[in-house]
Amino acid sequence: MDRVRWGILGTGRIATAFAAGLTEVPEAELVAVGSRSLAGAAAFGERVGAIRRHGSYKALAADTDVDIVYVATPHPFHHAHSRLCLEAGKAVLCEKPFTLNAAQARDLVALAGERRLFLMEAMWTRFLPAMVRLRRLIAAGAIGEVRFVSADFGFRKEFDPAHRLYDPALGGGALLDIGVYLVSFASMLLGPPTEIRSLVTMAPSGVDADTALLFGYGGGRAAQLLASITTATPQLATIVGTAGSLTIHPLWWKSTRLTLAVDGEEPEVIDLPFAGNGYNDEAVEAMRCLRDGETESPAMPLAETIAILETLDRVRADWGLRYPMEIPGQGATT
Repeated sequence: MDRVRWGILGTGRIATAFAAGLTEVPEAELVAVGSRSLAGAAAFGERVGAIRRHGSYKALAADTDVDIVYVATPHPFHHAHSRLCLEAGKAVLCEKPFTLNAAQARDLVALAGERRLFLMEAMWTRFLPAMVRLRRLIAAGAIGEVRFVSADFGFRKEFDPAHRLYDPALGGGALLDIGVYLVSFASMLLGPPTEIRSLVTMAPSGVDADTALLFGYGGGRAAQLLASITTATPQLATIVGTAGSLTIHPLWWKSTRLTLAVDGEEPEVIDLPFAGNGYNDEAVEAMRCLRDGETESPAMPLAETIAILETLDRVRADWGLRYPMEIPGQGATT
């Protein structure tokens, strides 16, 4: 497979950013896009340079010139659109959060397993150079055993019930939009939590606006996470181990700088710039997996994606937050 042929399902901001990222990957070719209308596909295809422009998602999924589809629609549609592509025999890279809940994720993972197709959550931050180096440092024991993780991700968006961030019908709220970055980060370092405590402030529309999470992992290990769509936060991350600490400089989720502080030594600042807009790195990993015949990425394994959604489900259950499409009689429940 000299070149990997991509299709993009969806035409919004994230789809545009991913298309830009692909231009930084010489072996990637964006061949097709899909929209709900031919006019939408034509306009998007013109912007991103895709010649094949499909006026339905089903037509994109059926395109025999596409090797892998990037699903870039809003949260509640990830399950249906990823399933459509898998059923058509396509590999899938699905934007975060992978699905609305863990039941949907388990369904997609089972289907991909049955079809022996590649499937991955597009948690793009995991593949940036700073995150890759961080994992290597921790695996090498640079700061000893990880004991404590703290991170925040917050910005201010004025309340607007029509905006996707505040709309329950679009899976709105801080937790699924930006909290998933935090929970995924903690999972990468400590695995799934055994204990969960949370505080939440709900927006008038019924979704979470501010979320403070405290996770326990046994043996005194813990993570403290804060997500907000009403308040700008420092967006700093710190990992404390038994022999030192690592700081990921703001904005931690797309940082280009780490500080390694080993006990008894001078702190070391490590600069790790990334090429393009960062989306190219997750595309490179997906393409590597396709070439190597792997059906999932070891850096973002499917079992972990499910576990992260199980954690998010537990948090929402504590709040009594269910989206309309999860309520019987109002939409799909899986």
